[in-house]
Amino acid sequence: MGDYGEALLNTKVHHENCPGCRVNRIKEAERGTPFLNVFSIWAVILCSSLPISLLFPFLYFMVRDFHITEQVEDIGFYAGFVGSSFMVGRFLTSYLWGMAADRYGRKPVILCGVGSIVLFNGLFGLSNSFWMAVITRFILGCFNGLLGTIKAYASELFREDHQALAMSVVGTSWGIGLIIGPAIGGYLAQPAEKYPNTFSKDSLFGRFPYFLPCLCISVFAFVVFIASFWLPETIHKHPLEEIEKGFDTSDDLEASDTETKKKRISTSRMSLFKNWSLMSTVIIYGFYSLHEISYTEIFSLWANSPRSLGGLGFSSEDVGQVLAISGFILLFSQLCIFPKLEKLFGPIHVARLASALTIPLLMCYPLIAMLTGFTLKFVINVASLLKNALSLTIVTGIAILQNNSVPRCQRGAANGISLTAMSLFKAIGPAAGGAIFSWAQKRQHASFLPGDSMVFFFLCLLVLLLVILTYEPFLPKSCAKPYDEIERENVKTVG
Repeated sequence: MGDYGEALLNTKVHHENCPGCRVNRIKEAERGTPFLNVFSIWAVILCSSLPISLLFPFLYFMVRDFHITEQVEDIGFYAGFVGSSFMVGRFLTSYLWGMAADRYGRKPVILCGVGSIVLFNGLFGLSNSFWMAVITRFILGCFNGLLGTIKAYASELFREDHQALAMSVVGTSWGIGLIIGPAIGGYLAQPAEKYPNTFSKDSLFGRFPYFLPCLCISVFAFVVFIASFWLPETIHKHPLEEIEKGFDTSDDLEASDTETKKKRISTSRMSLFKNWSLMSTVIIYGFYSLHEISYTEIFSLWANSPRSLGGLGFSSEDVGQVLAISGFILLFSQLCIFPKLEKLFGPIHVARLASALTIPLLMCYPLIAMLTGFTLKFVINVASLLKNALSLTIVTGIAILQNNSVPRCQRGAANGISLTAMSLFKAIGPAAGGAIFSWAQKRQHASFLPGDSMVFFFLCLLVLLLVILTYEPFLPKSCAKPYDEIERENVKTVG
């Protein structure tokens, strides 16, 4: 490679026509917090996460209106299949979207994902049968491979000292979307019944009572879709011989001998499936995703179900209000508190502590159902806020560990694998959670964990498993440090 090769290996080389190098030059010149990047990531992630849990506050009533079951206790069973269909679709395509992001760029994948929300989320709101709801959610899931890509994108768009902020923005926006989505669904579903002075039963929103919340999110997605055309591309497009080596030439890696160069190239070509640091975080993320989606569905079903069956007897609007309050407060806690905790204790300890605190909190939920009036609403709001704050802390910590486990040139595919595993577990979650919830409500007088106590017991077991998996030898401590930083230290040691 001659002089060009030496420059490549010993300095930060910026290529004039490379979009990734252009972003790196901007990062080097940055002073202070890049708020425009923060807002861009926040908007795309929010758009992607809103449709996922939008349906849960009204899913109970939607399935009831389909008249697919005659017994009230069986509604949760069928609701689980509607909830799972989205994740089945995402499971089948997430890794493909990750590979596409590494090959063609992050921006085209972002545009495809956001554009699909505009169309298919709106069609879901027009569903007039059980199978139409299942199919539209499945197709929406097939195109929703954004989370893995946007994690890689965020890690590349921010400087190294802003990585905790980047992952916190991703985790916060994702979590808020999973909270605000149900709030929108809760407030705007069945508008002809809730707001008869504004919406008549003969209007479009009266004939399709679940279309209004879906339409609102589709309109927001359309705005984000247009704005995404101005997002910078972060993928590096270098000469063929550099791409084949599989590493980011913008990194300052001092390699002075042939053996070091060979080792570096060999490492970059390492199969992601043989990278135990990555695989361990993927497995942990998968199990927590199973817990998270099960909790999201079960909480809404439990809150909507009659008090005679151990529920709270809430309307979809009540559930939406609880989730909305949690979402607005979380924005402050994650952006201001999590980066400081992560800097002090590291992502492993933060995720482990948040998981441990989740267990006693969940065990209190069946007791909350015994309360009434203002006390009930106050306590359930506090409990929901704490649960969602702990959940976001866990997810953000795991996201940092995943990006630490691979070099930059593999982050798209790595996060695609992670999203595939997460989607598989989340596909299981609603179906299993709905079945367990339906079964639990039929055993109100059992001697061991009667009624909904059994449901929350299963949720606690999943979190306990997560705590155990955060210890060595399952989760290597090396995940706490960025892969590129460890590689630099190894190269300097060998040199």
